Amino acid sequence: MTYVSNDHFTGRPVSFVLGQPLVRDELVISQERASDVPARERLLDAAFGPARFAKTCERLRAGRAPANGLALVAHVDGELAGTIRFWHVQAGGVPALLLGPVAVDETQRSLGIGRKLIAEGLFRAVQAGHRAVLLVGDAPYYNRFGFERATTRGLDLPGPVDEARFLGLELSTGVLAEARGLVVASGARLSRRAILPMEAKAMRRAA
Repeated sequence: MTYVSNDHFTGRPVSFVLGQPLVRDELVISQERASDVPARERLLDAAFGPARFAKTCERLRAGRAPANGLALVAHVDGELAGTIRFWHVQAGGVPALLLGPVAVDETQRSLGIGRKLIAEGLFRAVQAGHRAVLLVGDAPYYNRFGFERATTRGLDLPGPVDEARFLGLELSTGVLAEARGLVVASGARLSRRAILPMEAKAMRRAA
């Protein structure tokens, strides 16, 4: 059983209102805005390079809107310093979220921004009623949040992946126990008009 609590992740008070920014000293975590997109794309380019568009998980994100309320950014002294997004997927028929990408400006990594973004994102996912989260990432890092390889053994991604890095987190106990089959995108499709120029460029490079 994986137990997720606000104390374990962010220490949010019980009076937390979904969508309210999280402020920790000079760090502010809030909903992503359209004005954040250019800085976010530059940050992702710096963190992952052009190879990010060839990743298997990009097939589950391209042309889709992130999950409502779960596209977050971190600002330090007013400058974008980190990003995280979650996406709707069907995990062998089980509704779930896909976490990623997560990126932090290399000059701000001593603040633990990545950990705080993940914790805040998971807390908001719980509050919104989501039941499972999947990701591809380093197990030693994500184990601290409760992600495990055991929960994804019956699932397949739509492309090559290091199976040891394909991890899952049950926000509701046992929800992935019977999940079998292919993980497919299920988020709302973005209309051409809704796709910002920076995102359109990213989609073309991912195709």
